[in-house]
Amino acid sequence: MVTHNEANSVSETEKKAQIERAENQIIEQSKRIEFYLTDYSVELLALKMDREDFLIPRYQRDDTWEDERKSRFIESLLMGLPIPFLFFWERPDGKLEVVDGSQRLRTIQQFLGDQLQIGELTELTELEGLKFKDLLDSRQRKIANRSIRGIILNEHADEQARFDLFERINTGSKIANKAEVRRGALSGPFLDLVIDLAEDDLFVKLTPVPPRSVSLRKREEMVTRFFAYSDGYLNIFKGGKDRSSEGDGDQPFEGYKDRPAEYLFDYAKSANQKCEDNEVVSEMRQRFSETMEFVEETFPFGFRKTENATETYYTRFESMAIGSYLAILDKPELKESPPDVSSWIDSDEFQTYSKSGGANVKSRLRGRVEFVRDKLIAG
Repeated sequence: MVTHNEANSVSETEKKAQIERAENQIIEQSKRIEFYLTDYSVELLALKMDREDFLIPRYQRDDTWEDERKSRFIESLLMGLPIPFLFFWERPDGKLEVVDGSQRLRTIQQFLGDQLQIGELTELTELEGLKFKDLLDSRQRKIANRSIRGIILNEHADEQARFDLFERINTGSKIANKAEVRRGALSGPFLDLVIDLAEDDLFVKLTPVPPRSVSLRKREEMVTRFFAYSDGYLNIFKGGKDRSSEGDGDQPFEGYKDRPAEYLFDYAKSANQKCEDNEVVSEMRQRFSETMEFVEETFPFGFRKTENATETYYTRFESMAIGSYLAILDKPELKESPPDVSSWIDSDEFQTYSKSGGANVKSRLRGRVEFVRDKLIAG
């Protein structure tokens, strides 16, 4: 029998071990971020935009700020209000890739280039209808001399560091999400496949999402998770690397550290290389299509929770999609004779497995996938 003191001792030992692991994790992650600071005049920022010294990657949206927002930004600039830092990544060729700040840079370029006419403002109302060239020469010089600070990740920062930085510093209403960042940072044949399958008619039918989720590329995220987690369960890819003897052996999701963003990024990077082979692309396309067809035949509402649901949740999608794939992989005859799922699809047990709390924990991910797989195989 374990005494109270012994239990406390075990708890304290576990806590100390956790603290030590946390410290090591902080040190390891900090090594990945190397940066320096610099100040740019507004005039120099506009000039560098004109010369294309700043590279804006595809995952940064097009010129999406409406005129009202651009005008309010210029108003803040003229009033001397604090302007958020610009973030760049220093490429090996010396050019700076914009990690965050493309909309502000475009607005500055347009204003100093007399391509932006100030719209309705709340404070500097007399500026409405004016362009940069309309201002006093002295005011133009003051604006041109105003400085904005830039934070530059040096060339040693890896792709994942850039991904993490972009994900964390964007807090506005028009942020680029994880699927968008992967789209630009890791363009290649796998991402092309993901984009294509996300628009597949059957998949769209099975995964209703609101218009905003479509624009945020939620379906692309689901397609990526389907491949990453189905391969990850079988350890075809291990966190983006080829399978090896290191790590946790033959356990499902080898290399998964309860951080789906990093795991999916690594997988997509590796899958781009694998998909240079057209046969691999064909196999993945067939796997996806067969699984979606099985889901349509087996589950009455597809990935929806109810017939009229307008949202598809990641946890439910993951459990049903990857669970279905694993089931028909183990028992191919299920494709010809889909099992009856009515006894468990609406059960409290399944709802417990597919709820979102703590959803990214490896044990929870594995649990919900295996629950569906086992129920389908059992018939």
